[in-house]
Amino acid sequence: MAVIDINDRIETENDWMQAGACKGLTHLFFPSAAERPQARERREAAAKEVCTSCSVRIDCMDFAREQHEYGFWGGESEDERHAAGYRLIAPIGVRARSAS
Repeated sequence: MAVIDINDRIETENDWMQAGACKGLTHLFFPSAAERPQARERREAAAKEVCTSCSVRIDCMDFAREQHEYGFWGGESEDERHAAGYRLIAPIGVRARSAS
């Protein structure tokens, strides 16, 4: 019987990340501290543009939904995932925006 290392399985499952069009563009997909709403809108619009032509967009979106990720993944913002029923574990940003 072959022994399967869980780390090998996880690495294989996430190989799609290496093909992401966003590689090296972290600043577009995750907010800086105290980001203003207008800056968030511009940043997310730029991120969405990168995602539009990405060959692994669906894998990325599914990963973010299943893992309850923060940031912009697979063409979706945290707010969009939240609205689609994929809740964040601790939705600080979503909660703060909906209170206003």
